Amino acid sequence: MQKGRIFILLGTVCLMIALFIVWQSLNSKSKVETSVSNVAVIDEVYSLISEKSVYSITQEKLIEGALRGMTNALEDPYSTYYTEKEAALHKQSLAGQRVGIGIEVTEKNGRFIVVSPVKSSPAEKAGIRPFDEIVQVDDQRLDGKTMGELLNLIQGEAGQEVTLVIYRPSTDRHITVTLERMEIKNDTVESQVIEVENAKIGYISISLFGEKTANEWVEATNELLSQDVDGLLVDLRDNPGGYLHSVAAVVSSVEKEGEVFAYMQNGAGAMEPLHTSKIEVEQEYINKMNDIPIIVLQNEGSASASEVMSGALQSWDRATIVGVQSFGKGTVQETMDLQNGGELKLSTNKWLTPKRDWIHGTGIKVDIEVEQHPLFLLEVIPLKGNFEEGDFSEEVAYVQKVLNGLGYTVTRTDGFYDKETADAVALYRERSNLAEGRQMNDELFNSISEKVVAYKQEQQHDLQLQMGISVMIHTIQGNI
Repeated sequence: MQKGRIFILLGTVCLMIALFIVWQSLNSKSKVETSVSNVAVIDEVYSLISEKSVYSITQEKLIEGALRGMTNALEDPYSTYYTEKEAALHKQSLAGQRVGIGIEVTEKNGRFIVVSPVKSSPAEKAGIRPFDEIVQVDDQRLDGKTMGELLNLIQGEAGQEVTLVIYRPSTDRHITVTLERMEIKNDTVESQVIEVENAKIGYISISLFGEKTANEWVEATNELLSQDVDGLLVDLRDNPGGYLHSVAAVVSSVEKEGEVFAYMQNGAGAMEPLHTSKIEVEQEYINKMNDIPIIVLQNEGSASASEVMSGALQSWDRATIVGVQSFGKGTVQETMDLQNGGELKLSTNKWLTPKRDWIHGTGIKVDIEVEQHPLFLLEVIPLKGNFEEGDFSEEVAYVQKVLNGLGYTVTRTDGFYDKETADAVALYRERSNLAEGRQMNDELFNSISEKVVAYKQEQQHDLQLQMGISVMIHTIQGNI
């Protein structure tokens, strides 16, 4: 009887041991099935979140969060993870045509900073400037949002309106602008002939370096050369950059084959020179382009690929740079497709000028510095309301800046409606044939807005352009 009990006890123990081994095996298999990497701690966190978190989340979202976290850890505003949908939106930015507001944005420490508005886009017309920070889109605050989420909010159908709240560091205030999305055809090159003082200057503007920019550049410059222009005035202001191969083709048209136009430096420090190459055009075109005088206009919105061009032409002593210091983006991003349909845009190289200067965070210095008139830089914003002496508002501050720019005696521009401002308003009303008075109202605001628009459209008020023309005339006359 005692032996029987012993056998039963041993059998029970063996059964328990067997069950424990099976449980361990099943548990081990379960963990293998939820493994998402070869890094133990990542798998551990993934399993703990999946098993114990009170918040429900899909495997796809959890993995995408990890991918986004890895790029954020680089603390590089130009390295970004895009989901499949975000990647499709991103590809539109340099395509031949897209619907949007025309703006280049970078992410820095969780903040969305404008690099530059695209020329003639809704963003430029609304007065959005480089270094503006987008803090809200419609009713959505951007705190905690990703770049892809921002793109989703901004994108939409042509004709639809979108409202942005931006913070402008230069004035330490928030501005609300409403823009109408439009179909933006990316004709990136525009040109015209400017005739002044018996000289013919070929003015050519590059808004960004897109897929077709090199072809557009050759076509435009060829047309200008056929009109016997004496020099080229190349406008790279507010050009946010674009494709490296595009700017490579453009600079190859103005310098002989084999010249170094930039250096690429990888993460290991290895330096690779990038050379100008032969382009498929007639030799007569190349001869003229290699010899023609060039002036480049740039501003704080000139970034990335446009800085590659300015840096090359300046290093070669091939052009005079006029304007103000550029944005300062000295890294090159490579976009790689991922297995989940998304993309990784990663800064894989630094780029340096032919003189091996890295301009990241500093920009390309100009040869001739020219600041624009404050009124020319002033954005056009919606103004409404009624204000009198003693009031304080952003609308008052805006009118004070405009009146000051127009030459009226206005000392304060902080938004406090003092007696001096009221005197200037009364004088402005008289000169503009408005109803007499010292108040600010919609009638005054409409007149002020029209005045700003008209001022900005006058070529003579573009001081950087005027200086570029002046330098070009001096250069042409010196070559005669």
